[in-house]
Amino acid sequence: SQHRIESTNMKISATAVTALLALPATTLSFAPSAAAFRRRATGLNVLEEPSVAASAPPSESVFLTAETARKSIEAVGSPLYAYSIPVLQENADKCLAFPNAYGLTVRYAMKACPNAAILQLFNKKGIHIDASSGYEVRRAMAAGIPAENISLSTQELPADFAELVDMGVKLNACSISQLEKFGYHYAGQNKSVGIRINPGVGSGGFSSSTTTFSKTNVGGPSSSFGIWKDFVTDGTVPEIVEKYGLNVERIHTHIGSGSDPAIWQQTAAISLSFCEMFPNVTTLNLGGGYKVGRNPGEPTTDLIEIGKPVQEAFEEFAAKNGRELKLEIEPGTFLVAMAGALVSTVQDKVSTSGDSGHVFLKLDAGMTDVLRPSLYGAIHPMTLLPGSGNSEDVGTEMESTVVVGHCCESGDLMTPESGEPESLDERLLRKASIGDILVMDGSGAYCSGMSTKNYNSFPEAAEVLVDASGDVHVIRSRQTLEQIYANEVTPPESIL
Repeated sequence: SQHRIESTNMKISATAVTALLALPATTLSFAPSAAAFRRRATGLNVLEEPSVAASAPPSESVFLTAETARKSIEAVGSPLYAYSIPVLQENADKCLAFPNAYGLTVRYAMKACPNAAILQLFNKKGIHIDASSGYEVRRAMAAGIPAENISLSTQELPADFAELVDMGVKLNACSISQLEKFGYHYAGQNKSVGIRINPGVGSGGFSSSTTTFSKTNVGGPSSSFGIWKDFVTDGTVPEIVEKYGLNVERIHTHIGSGSDPAIWQQTAAISLSFCEMFPNVTTLNLGGGYKVGRNPGEPTTDLIEIGKPVQEAFEEFAAKNGRELKLEIEPGTFLVAMAGALVSTVQDKVSTSGDSGHVFLKLDAGMTDVLRPSLYGAIHPMTLLPGSGNSEDVGTEMESTVVVGHCCESGDLMTPESGEPESLDERLLRKASIGDILVMDGSGAYCSGMSTKNYNSFPEAAEVLVDASGDVHVIRSRQTLEQIYANEVTPPESIL
């Protein structure tokens, strides 16, 4: 039968893949030449240090002036998330220009910032959706995203996965059990499915290791994401595919948010080798995780530089196998990180004395809004603007301070040491007064969507879009106290 023939081909290819996984990227048959890798060794742009002397406080943040920050607060109160429409559109255009040989689909990793207005903006640009749960799928469809434009790769297969698939959602099986459940439901129907594979390496976090655990590394033996590569090459996955008569049309890999260009390019070549095993594959999804430099001296991935060798690899694959594969990428951070900012107010200022003393700025926001510093030891750019909303009031005085959040939690720290959430650090900022505005840039990704909202019963912050004219458009109202406890149910008095 055709399935038996394909299974034989898969087993033959598996032997080649096993050998391939042990080779360095520069020796891969359809990888770019070693010289090409050297030419594009970094694929990163480094954010330059500001030209203005540190003794002069900045008069604006990445995209907000004192005037637009004050206008945003007047619209919805403080704190709030602000997103720049021009920056969102510019980042979308950069992703849509990613080099490709035979067609490109950009999928926004909506977990980065799932507000409906953001999804709709990207949808108008022709960007599709990468969802990480069944709930995200439903949320995207509620925002008007067509089901056929949504791809689901999830750690928890939703109970209604078949209903979503029947509506047009594309599903990537991320484990053996997910593939079994999918196959059992669609047995004998030649149903199309994608397979997410853990390629054995990853990239992310503050460790340079490609195989050890990191909170932002989703590849390698210390990661649970995807089907481990050996289960593909040893025949386990091909046998399930044959048993249920499935049509594998997509291969998906994703290594994390470090986006080391060399690791990313190596993974692309390895991923293409998996495509060889399944003759009906038409699309290779290489995930996202492109590094964004939030602070001076931090690198940002150059999509053109890392994309060119991948394009060449696709072309060489086509020449060797007679198949022209489409490319999919799933940027999240790259699209929204620097397009968003947390706008907050300094609500108190205290100090301690002695050799270990500090000046502390207490915000009306914190880990309830931006969790990344407390979780990862992440560093965000900060700009202190005058509470008057007048840029002329910026002044010249600077001060080293520790910035903390409003939660009754010692870990609610906005200025940790880099990569050390347990250690505080000082930041040289404009000298602040109570009532001044603190803008935390780089808060467009994994902030509003990954907050610890409602801790200490603080409400979810509002969100606004800021257009090219500086006008503010509300896209989420502030949560009310009543909405926080609306789902609580009072038990019978007799049991209390």
